[in-house]
Amino acid sequence: MAHGFGVGLLSLTLVLLALSFSQSVMIHSKTKIKSAVFRSPVFELEPGSVANRLHYNIDFPRGHIALKRLHAEVVDEAGNSIPLHETYLHHWVVSRYFYRNGSSEHNSLSGRNNGICQGEMFGQHFGLGSETRRTITYVPDPFGFEFGNPAEIPKGYEEMWMLNVHAIDTRGAEDKLGCTECLCSLYNVSKDEYGRPLSPNYKGGLYCCYDHTQCRVRKGFQGAKRSLYLKYTVEWIDWNDEFVPVKTYILDVTDNFNADSHEHSCLVEYEVKRSSKAAGLSHGNIDTKRTTLRLPTGGYVVYGVAHQHTGGRGMTLYKEDGRVICTSTPIYGKGEEAGNEAGYIVGMRSCYPEPGSVRILDGETLVLESDYSNVKTHTGVMGAFYILVAEKLPNPNPALRSQL
Repeated sequence: MAHGFGVGLLSLTLVLLALSFSQSVMIHSKTKIKSAVFRSPVFELEPGSVANRLHYNIDFPRGHIALKRLHAEVVDEAGNSIPLHETYLHHWVVSRYFYRNGSSEHNSLSGRNNGICQGEMFGQHFGLGSETRRTITYVPDPFGFEFGNPAEIPKGYEEMWMLNVHAIDTRGAEDKLGCTECLCSLYNVSKDEYGRPLSPNYKGGLYCCYDHTQCRVRKGFQGAKRSLYLKYTVEWIDWNDEFVPVKTYILDVTDNFNADSHEHSCLVEYEVKRSSKAAGLSHGNIDTKRTTLRLPTGGYVVYGVAHQHTGGRGMTLYKEDGRVICTSTPIYGKGEEAGNEAGYIVGMRSCYPEPGSVRILDGETLVLESDYSNVKTHTGVMGAFYILVAEKLPNPNPALRSQL
């Protein structure tokens, strides 16, 4: 009898949960989704050149909103999509900050996400790389990013947005992959952008492909300088009480988490060394990098997606008991056209757990794994994992509950 009561209670809970979500979907279907297309400030590239710049106070929706999707790609002046084998989009990120009138952006307050990396490391709310065109980023109903809430904006400040675009022109490059992986020898770089000497052990990565650096192109190759933009499309709905806000966490597989001090040290990038067993193999072995980390506060996971570079084979986030929270694998292109460029990651598969089915407990220790092919060496790779977490689930409709 007790067993039957437990089954009945579970069934009732699931019915209530389903009704709450169907009610929310019905409400949002009647709500107008707003959409706007913006363009970044222009950046000019010629064969081998690099642009990696910060743009403050960019065009972005204002007011108290539930942001549902942000999609971006590199285009030319006519709006044509630029393929990755011509201009490689290393990354773009959009970050929030709070600006006080009359001050400089550098004296503004951070509006970073809820992530656990130190300082402003991985502090953005949005951002992808080469995978941007085919990665689904829609936030499922009834959830949304909550921005513009007057109660959360410091007095005397205004909510603003910063965009960082890192793009590499690989037309005519001697080694396209080497240029996109920022191999220092191809850039003839031995110091970082602040003039500090690089370690002899540092073979490639962000410290070698900063703004205005130049990757080696084939002798005699000629190519025109081009004016390019990041086109970004934003979809949102005016905030109302039916929405459930989500928190953004970006987890990093290079995070050297110290469980005693609770300090995180995210290195952002790492090197995958060629396996000695890979010779003669078409696929080689898999290099798996693993780390453990802890979220101070948990909640229900409603979305997840990984960010990797060429050679990536996917990432998985596990609960403390070993159960899978989310696995995100890459989509490799097979052609020449933008969005299907052969040899490049053109999309990452997103996770949409059944609402309420995946919960991270407060202080729970998680395991993050990043897999790369090691048939050859890859420098400056990343293993970042975005998850959206809701602290609560939608409340079942009281009227419906009374009828049950």
